[in-house]
Amino acid sequence: MLISWNTTKKCNLNCVHCYRESSLNVDTSNELTTEEGKKLIGEISKAGFRLLILSGGEPLLRNDIFELIGIAREAGIMPAMGTNGTLLTKEVARELLQAGLRGVAISVDSLDKECHDQFRGQPGALEKAQEGIENALSAGLRVQINMTVTEKNQEEFDKIVSYYEKKGVHAIHPFFLVPTGRALSIEEESLKEKAYFSMIQRVLNLQSSTSLELKPTCAPQFMPMAKELGIAQRFTRGCLAGTAYCCILPEGQVNICPYLPVEVGNVREKSFDQIWESSPVFQELRNFKKYEGACGKCGYVNICGGCRARAFYYKGSYLAEEPWCFRR
Repeated sequence: MLISWNTTKKCNLNCVHCYRESSLNVDTSNELTTEEGKKLIGEISKAGFRLLILSGGEPLLRNDIFELIGIAREAGIMPAMGTNGTLLTKEVARELLQAGLRGVAISVDSLDKECHDQFRGQPGALEKAQEGIENALSAGLRVQINMTVTEKNQEEFDKIVSYYEKKGVHAIHPFFLVPTGRALSIEEESLKEKAYFSMIQRVLNLQSSTSLELKPTCAPQFMPMAKELGIAQRFTRGCLAGTAYCCILPEGQVNICPYLPVEVGNVREKSFDQIWESSPVFQELRNFKKYEGACGKCGYVNICGGCRARAFYYKGSYLAEEPWCFRR
């Protein structure tokens, strides 16, 4: 099981698709403190999670981020970090490794500077991210590239895989745009059904010809598609939301996933392990018989589950059927 903690809303970029609507000008006064973070990490461990993704905003803007990494390691949790990479200097990369960080996931949406920088809301963002990748690799950190796939950059995926395989990164995860947060303003750029499944097929086909881990994210249909094509996967399920994954927001709210704005509790009011164990929302998500429409009747519901966030956006319920299904 893995969990994301959006440690802060503060960010030095202004990405057009940000689900958290982060920036440098947000109020961070009510975010979880170091002591609250320490307590939370203990509860995450008690709930059985062993992989913690520290993200944001930009987690490197938290003054206590190195301390939180150490606390996680002491609790028996493997910490990783989701970052835009622009603040990842050589010194910072070395300090992250020494603190106990396993690796970093750095966002790169295009190898074209103009395209990436426009998407990330800041000139020079790609150049700084590339430096961050080099610094992380040199320090000995595992590096994963996260690419948000849209109509504008989908044709670059193969090129990005080839480029970063030569650089020595360990994984590339294409994230399929979900309309939430700022991404609501660019919903028309999200892949529609035909392009969506074509992209999943491309990712699956590339898996056999690269040493990199390629995993579609927010595209759970890759699991049943892989099964039908006879392409082995090390993953257990497409959408883990509420079953083996959830997200904690900067001020302690617990969400099903970052792209699904349904609050199921707050760690300031109830311990996380209790929320994870007893939340009615999580209980519903673990009962596949409650899934509606085609998803509830599908023989692949246990390995796919449909994207709960996309169901919520297009259908109005996190239990609704996934609007895109390759079997229909």
